Amino acid sequence: MEGIQVSVEKTGPQQSISVIKVGGYIDTTTSAELEHSLASTLKTNSHNIIIDLGNVDYISSAGWGIFISEIKGIREKSGDLKLVRMIPEVFEVFELLEFHYILKAFDTVEEAISDFDQLAPQRTTLQAPEKPESNHENAAQPVSYSEPDVLEVNPGVDSGRNLGSIEEKLRQIIIEQPDSGTFQIIKTLNTPRYGNLKVGYFKIRQHLKQLNLDSKKKRVSFFKQQTFG
Repeated sequence: MEGIQVSVEKTGPQQSISVIKVGGYIDTTTSAELEHSLASTLKTNSHNIIIDLGNVDYISSAGWGIFISEIKGIREKSGDLKLVRMIPEVFEVFELLEFHYILKAFDTVEEAISDFDQLAPQRTTLQAPEKPESNHENAAQPVSYSEPDVLEVNPGVDSGRNLGSIEEKLRQIIIEQPDSGTFQIIKTLNTPRYGNLKVGYFKIRQHLKQLNLDSKKKRVSFFKQQTFG
């Protein structure tokens, strides 16, 4: 895929949310088109914005800079900008740059729309939840996911009496498979032993971060500690 493709459509209650769909790659040569589209949307007094990145293969610092530079002004007008459908490679950069402390990300457009609905009455007083491992005193809102912890459970399969919560299941998987990546962990959760749990990529990353097990190095260290004391 070459270049960039940008389109805008309205959605949500009373068509109050603008969805900017982007395809291709976003770098210094293509970011101007996205920046123009976002600026044009804001000029129409549409401040509830979803950026659909499902077809974006790469985002450079120039691309990320567009979102970061606009978010303060958008929130000052009681709006918000949310990112959706990032592919794993793009999401990993998003986390590496720690933009999840500033922008919210979701698996689907529908989840982002739902988040707008939930936050509308309290947008001006929204507080960032506590993040024990964060040292960012002035961090803005951290990434938040509207999908439930468990998206689907097969009720006919015993999920294990000794492994009730998803955190317990994640710890057990890591003890048994310390070198597993995120996708392997998701695949393992979706087995009869763990109740055929189907959990989204972003939600698993959130749980692993909360457990301080969001890298293979940390997971191997946890395995050694639990196994060898």
